Amino acid sequence: MEPRTTHLMFTSTKLQKKLAICLLFFLLTTTAGATEYIVSPAPSNQAGASINGEEVVELEVIPIPYWQFLLWLATMQILSIIDTLLYPTKLIFAILGFRAADRSNAVGVLKRKNIYSFIKTNPGVCVSEIVNNMGLNRMTLCHHLNILEMENMIEVHNDLGKFRYFQNNSTYSEKEKLVISALQNEMILKIISKILKEECNTNGDLARTIGISKGAITWYIKQLKELDLIEENKIGRKTTYSINSVYRDVIKKDMKLFE
Repeated sequence: MEPRTTHLMFTSTKLQKKLAICLLFFLLTTTAGATEYIVSPAPSNQAGASINGEEVVELEVIPIPYWQFLLWLATMQILSIIDTLLYPTKLIFAILGFRAADRSNAVGVLKRKNIYSFIKTNPGVCVSEIVNNMGLNRMTLCHHLNILEMENMIEVHNDLGKFRYFQNNSTYSEKEKLVISALQNEMILKIISKILKEECNTNGDLARTIGISKGAITWYIKQLKELDLIEENKIGRKTTYSINSVYRDVIKKDMKLFE
């Protein structure tokens, strides 16, 4: 993965807010709760006298100690001084963090540029091929490939479970991507070439010419049939293979990439 920049942050401002809230809560809890009431002239000069015979309860007034107010002011002043003293340090770390992040981003952009150039030059490459040729870590490569795909610079083609990468901007049609992906395999390239040039078109002839077993040829032929790149023709007991006419022109064109 890309190296991550660790940003050091000071939370003195948050601490100041939390302490202020705590002190305010402490001050408020020392005051008496208020409720709605109606003030009417007293019928006599006697304090606490009932007007209509109701029960009169004298409220106890708890004064706020002056030292609490002074403590709150002193705390706010100290926190402000601490925040001022730490400001240059925070500024230095912010600048260093920005420079590190900027450098990391520049390195990442350069890597993606090189990866994109490699894919553009080698259409249809897979992750393992890019790793082997560019010497990149697989996780790092996947990270950059995801970014290039999100930026719409490359596109992915699923080649029988293997993901192959192409330059985007409609550079390659779906047929071309299918053909190029298939021709990446050396054995399939040889089989397609032999059938296209009509040098041989049976299992036995292909196995003998290419130098592999009939069982291996059968396995590759099955893949090519699944991709619809070749057609099977049966004449009596003999089975021959030919290039699907839908892909013939595309195969002729893309074969030049592998010459």
